[in-house]
Amino acid sequence: MRVALFLTCVNDTLYPDTGRAVVSLLNRLGVEVDFPMGQTCCGQPHYNTGYRREAEPLALRYAEVFAGYDAIVTPSGSCGAMVRELYPRMGERARAEGRGDGLAEAVAPVVPKTYELTEFLVDVLGVTDVGAYYPHRVTYHPTCHGLRGLGLAGRPYRLLRAVRGLELVELPGAEECCGFGGTFAVKNADVSAAMGADKVRNAVSTGADRLCAADNSCLMHIGGTMARLRTELRPVHIAEILASTEGDVW
Repeated sequence: MRVALFLTCVNDTLYPDTGRAVVSLLNRLGVEVDFPMGQTCCGQPHYNTGYRREAEPLALRYAEVFAGYDAIVTPSGSCGAMVRELYPRMGERARAEGRGDGLAEAVAPVVPKTYELTEFLVDVLGVTDVGAYYPHRVTYHPTCHGLRGLGLAGRPYRLLRAVRGLELVELPGAEECCGFGGTFAVKNADVSAAMGADKVRNAVSTGADRLCAADNSCLMHIGGTMARLRTELRPVHIAEILASTEGDVW
């Protein structure tokens, strides 16, 4: 199986350790991972801000860079949802407008082969126990795109419950948005900050020392709120938990 890592802009710029964790985890499970150097932004910021035509060259680029792989794995529910949900819509719109740019035909092969990490582990590899060890009390925040867009449902929970040393505790109001939402956090800063504070207070109430999610965009927002509220909680991407072993330093 030829698998490519779609790291995403946020991870490449701010959270490279998440990408390293994905590669380490998949290698441990016998999966060889390529990192196509030509990958760029998926176009989600453009599309969600109303610049939908400007997002189309980025979709075409994605299709070109990731052509030929059996699977494309991303540690981001939001970027995964962009490819799976919105690329087909962009293609349908281009076809309906009679444009001959081939967008619909270009993205069609890569859309069904794009998986969020926990989807790939559970649905494609068929594993829930990945041999991880993580001695922490953890609460899990299901991000909006992963929960509602990709329908990840119980996959992350199944993976976390199989991690040795990890105590998983329920997060009150887990399915409520953390308030990030990309440009929403800029245009509606006060509402966004209030939603983030609610999420952090709920997380603190669990007694957990780590808050886990499958998307660093939300963890960036939540982590910033944790720092401002001076909590002892730390944000951590699920890939970094699943890649951890007993040999790691805590």
